[in-house]
Amino acid sequence: MNTRRIVVLIAAAAAAGLAALIVRGWLGGSTPKADAHPAPQAVAMTNVLVAVQDLQPGIPLSTSDVRWQKWPSSSVDPQFITGTDMVSLDSAIAGTVVRSPIVAGEPITFAKIVKSDAAGFMAATLKSGMRAVSIPVTLASVAGGFILPNDRVDIILTESVGDNTKIVRSSIVLSDVRVLAIDQATGDKNQKSVSDVKTATLELSPEQAETVARAQAVGSLSLALRALGDNSAVQTTSAQNAKLDTTSDGSAKDSPVLIIRYGVFHKPSSGGR
Repeated sequence: MNTRRIVVLIAAAAAAGLAALIVRGWLGGSTPKADAHPAPQAVAMTNVLVAVQDLQPGIPLSTSDVRWQKWPSSSVDPQFITGTDMVSLDSAIAGTVVRSPIVAGEPITFAKIVKSDAAGFMAATLKSGMRAVSIPVTLASVAGGFILPNDRVDIILTESVGDNTKIVRSSIVLSDVRVLAIDQATGDKNQKSVSDVKTATLELSPEQAETVARAQAVGSLSLALRALGDNSAVQTTSAQNAKLDTTSDGSAKDSPVLIIRYGVFHKPSSGGR
């Protein structure tokens, strides 16, 4: 092969390579330039107290009703109840009662609950249709101070028989009544000294409230503590269906009860003497 032919081949190869580079650049076949992007930052999360199930007004919150749930910090409303992993559910809901309906999965807000030491707590603890009624009590009339909020009691009316103040009788006018508070204490942990007890607040229906008001006008009231879980009705002869049984002159009818006269038990005669 002569020198002239070699030069021609080399020139042709160079031209072909140059043409290939020009076509590749024209068609966009060059290697794209890599752009560097910063790694996405982690989203800040906050523990938010949410309801596990639907909650109705008047229900004291328990640890089975709520849970901590991670929530984007940027979306946390100031009314949400928040906490760290070190905050226990017990401390977050201590002494708390539902004020407004809460649905399952809804964040619990300060507007929908009430603390035991806050205004409006008593109204929140009342069941729908019930009323809070206070009656004057003494240490002896509240089982020596052993009756505490949320206990169940019977209400006993003690009254004089006829005009003789030495002859009295007692009857149960209401049974299985819930105690809301003793004085202004709504829980045994902040219960005041029993020697200072002056009132008991009871949860009553409107009809029961009327019965208690009439009973207070007739005589004195005392509370009898019921056993836990005992919701059996109490049958009495002088108070049936939570109504006082009175005669035409407004005095209570006689009933077969024992009478204490000068420290001695007697059976009442038909004339009530």
